[in-house]
Amino acid sequence: MKLQQLRYLTAIVRNNLNISAAADSLYTSQPGISKQLRLLEEELGVELFSRNGKHLTEITPVGHQIIAKADSILREVNNIQILAEEYRDDRRGSLSIATTHTQARYALPPVIKLFRERYPAVGLQVHQGSPSQIAELVQSGEVDFAIATESLELFEDLVMMPCYVWQRCVLVPSGHPLTELDRLTLHDVARYPLVTYVFGFTGRSQLDEAFRNAQLKPNVVFTATDADVIKTYVRLGMGVGIVARMAYDPRQDQDLVRLDAGHLFAANVTKIGFRRGTFLRCYMYDFIELFAPHLTRERVRLVERMQSAEEIASLFEALELPVY
Repeated sequence: MKLQQLRYLTAIVRNNLNISAAADSLYTSQPGISKQLRLLEEELGVELFSRNGKHLTEITPVGHQIIAKADSILREVNNIQILAEEYRDDRRGSLSIATTHTQARYALPPVIKLFRERYPAVGLQVHQGSPSQIAELVQSGEVDFAIATESLELFEDLVMMPCYVWQRCVLVPSGHPLTELDRLTLHDVARYPLVTYVFGFTGRSQLDEAFRNAQLKPNVVFTATDADVIKTYVRLGMGVGIVARMAYDPRQDQDLVRLDAGHLFAANVTKIGFRRGTFLRCYMYDFIELFAPHLTRERVRLVERMQSAEEIASLFEALELPVY
């Protein structure tokens, strides 16, 4: 049994049992992967996949168990390589982050600037996607960290830590009737067409829940993943915008009025997560602390030793997170 065979095996699973796609992802040939898969099954004496002709159709029961072990072995091999790199040069390497547009556009820039000044020899990649895509990227090992508000809790293999709390605001053009009210209510907001985030992005599920609990049906006429796009359509008069409060820039958005909506919708918690068992290099601990100062190296190492989400939650339940 060879490590390369295990890499081929996990690549097949990542690519939905498509051997050609797995070969493309590893920059190798489809016949080469097929041959190594056949040799691995012959050595083990079991079939890892059910087949229909030349096509793989599903993973066999024993295949699921072996693939899980293979993934764990490859993860540890990667950790060994990272450990050696850390010993050779702890200020050189790479860091990849998957996050949403809101985090990449409004929360991360000052953090990344400081990080680059501190670690100029560390290559940095930021991938944008939906919260579920973000969680899948970090769970598969394609990125180091996931930063998002929703969906991370759906993946048990991720270690998640709270970073900060954020509130929503309502955005309207100057002179809009809502600007004349002393205090907004959900009924006031529901009277107008709404422009907000796509479901699954930036706490959208909690927004829908607030209207549902008030027995109101909002008229959402336009959705986007990008707060800047939402603001553009508010300016066009398409509707009232509901976005993360951090997305309002007093300098660039002077033509819009920000109305507080913290009392209308539940607060959201942005979290940072990584795959359980990941070897974190020194600069990775520093990045986490730059992004969330309460997540010191000592606290993160304590979290790494915890076995359940409940344990981690209890560690932070008395901690007052910053609010944006």
